[in-house]
Amino acid sequence: MPTDLPLDRRAALVTGVSRRRGIGFAVARRLAEMGASLAVHHHLAHDLAEYGSTDDIETLVEDLREAGPGRVIALAGDLAEPSASEDLVAEAHDFLEHLDILICNHAHGGDAVSIRDASAEAYDRHWAVNTRATLLLTQAFAAQHDGRLGGRAIWMTSGQQLGPMSDNLAYAVSKAALAGATTSAAADLATSGILLNTVNPGPVNTGYLDDAPEELLEHFPAGRPGEPDDPARLIAWLVSDAGAWVVGQVLNTEGGFQR
Repeated sequence: MPTDLPLDRRAALVTGVSRRRGIGFAVARRLAEMGASLAVHHHLAHDLAEYGSTDDIETLVEDLREAGPGRVIALAGDLAEPSASEDLVAEAHDFLEHLDILICNHAHGGDAVSIRDASAEAYDRHWAVNTRATLLLTQAFAAQHDGRLGGRAIWMTSGQQLGPMSDNLAYAVSKAALAGATTSAAADLATSGILLNTVNPGPVNTGYLDDAPEELLEHFPAGRPGEPDDPARLIAWLVSDAGAWVVGQVLNTEGGFQR
């Protein structure tokens, strides 16, 4: 029976969901509450190395199942591998039968390198995970989409066009490429009923800003950095029918953050 949930009978693949404090989990929970079934992707080895901890995936999935009426499955994958993106979409499709929504939330950002010391290996790692995997995920997602209403894709960037990230150049380059490609990819995908937008969540406290200095907090009009649910609310709106007239945009949801 149809419900009044805005994403009833729709299915989403959300990448980078392994920590309750992460943006990916906040997005997945919002979509579950709106009625969507979910395939949530994780790469625990990467997250353990980058963040020092991960949550238990089974209990995380149970939390998502309790959030809404849809089905939920967790899928593992190292998106640095060239074939991983296509394989991940195929696995999600097999479980959910059709994917209406793709959220490319995954990221590699652990190498703090500048233009003076960045290596070819650092550039390649960031390109492979942040840029190439996002493009290949979107390609595979579009190939399985049958043109029905509600097709949505969300890419994630980090505001490189708004100010310098001199100490993390490889990451900045890989994410800026997505912002730069948004208009071109969105124009193509829209012809087959998929609406693509890119979201810059700004500085979001996923754990690394727990002890943010007062001088940093002064850059936020609200006196606090973003929380994962802040960008999640925007993303949830964009993938709903209410967001159907927004296409090919790079949207900054930063709470007025002043650089």
